[in-house]
Amino acid sequence: MIREVFMPALSSTMTEGKIVSWTKSPGDKVEKGETVVIVESDKADMDVESFYEGYLATIVVEAGGVAPVGSAIALLAETDAEIEEAKKQGAAAAAAVAPAAAPAPSPEPVATAPAAQNDNGAAAATTATSGRLIASPRAKKLAKQLKVDIKTLVGSGPHGRIVAQDVEKAAGQTPTPVAAAAVAPAAVAPAAVAAAVAPAASMPAAPTAPPPVPGQVTPFNTMQQAVVRNMNASLTVPVFRVSYSITTDALDALYQQIKPKGVTMTGLLAKAVAVTLTKHPIVNASYTDAGTQYNGSINVAVAVAMPDGGLITPVLRGADQMDIYSLSRAWKDLVARSRSKQLQPEEYTTGTFTLSNLGMFGVDSFDAILPPGTGSILAIGGAKPTVVADENGMIGVKKQMTVNMTCDHRIIYGADGAAFLKDLADLIENNPQSLTL
Repeated sequence: MIREVFMPALSSTMTEGKIVSWTKSPGDKVEKGETVVIVESDKADMDVESFYEGYLATIVVEAGGVAPVGSAIALLAETDAEIEEAKKQGAAAAAAVAPAAAPAPSPEPVATAPAAQNDNGAAAATTATSGRLIASPRAKKLAKQLKVDIKTLVGSGPHGRIVAQDVEKAAGQTPTPVAAAAVAPAAVAPAAVAAAVAPAASMPAAPTAPPPVPGQVTPFNTMQQAVVRNMNASLTVPVFRVSYSITTDALDALYQQIKPKGVTMTGLLAKAVAVTLTKHPIVNASYTDAGTQYNGSINVAVAVAMPDGGLITPVLRGADQMDIYSLSRAWKDLVARSRSKQLQPEEYTTGTFTLSNLGMFGVDSFDAILPPGTGSILAIGGAKPTVVADENGMIGVKKQMTVNMTCDHRIIYGADGAAFLKDLADLIENNPQSLTL
């Protein structure tokens, strides 16, 4: 029997996927549950495993190609005798999808020299930074069989992923040949690796996309296309915006006190928001056609700029239940893995409230666009010394930041938003020490 390998839907918003690399070559034996291809969805690179045992007869969409969700990207033959027949079917299928699967032309050729840099230790640093082993399922299984400590290996796969060939090499065996198409994406890996190895800032750094070429149109990458879809969808939602000035002197003092213990300002802000949301469930809710969806947990998503363009919102799930130290460690791990495209879908699609911070760029205030499927997003500006008068008319200088909240007016009203911001300001100004409890 000849079976099709389909482009999977790796997230609810995914309409097409890009082939990062094939881990198997035509003619290779494939076990059930074994990774055969790595696919770039709108936000991450994911291993795609085979549901069946057989032979990878032919590849319909090569590495670098794009295919719609649900379309055939390869054919799997159940027996060796069926491979030739599958190749004939694959040739016809490849001709049919060729226009859609062809990779978009790049205005500037990508240098191939950095491919060697993926073997000099940078990839190992990626896994060390995130604290999570990045390895294919086959590599992990092979490491157990050959008694190789996989944590000591340097990954040669896309974005520093440890693949079976790395394990075989470490065990002194001759590595299984890899299809040429499978190693081509290594040329673009160092940019993502460099971003992941860099010290994880408390807030997102400016993107380091290649400089634009004057007079040429640069095609959107997969993530940028997802952003376009989401922003277009947001235009259908009626929103209102409400602002508040918050004095941050007490929060800044607390941050300086616990910063040496690994706490980030993002962690403090996310924790403050999460604690305040426990008192305002409507602000943590979302709209559905059937009514208001009150979420069962408080999942704070934080916008992070990607080095190659676009943005992603890693999610601190159950942020109100986490202590500030665990929350900050989790945030650093999420940032590192988001920039190397190693997040799982549930780690960037399950946010119930979103934070966007541009304060590190010197921005005083800004309005954020509401992400689809959520009820609120909080835009945070930078804290600056400001001349203020207290309730007794005494004038002094205090650091203040302006926060602007955008809300879905179908379920959240002005009084709801104002009450939330008032309580958030009270926590930050008068009781930030409670965030460490």
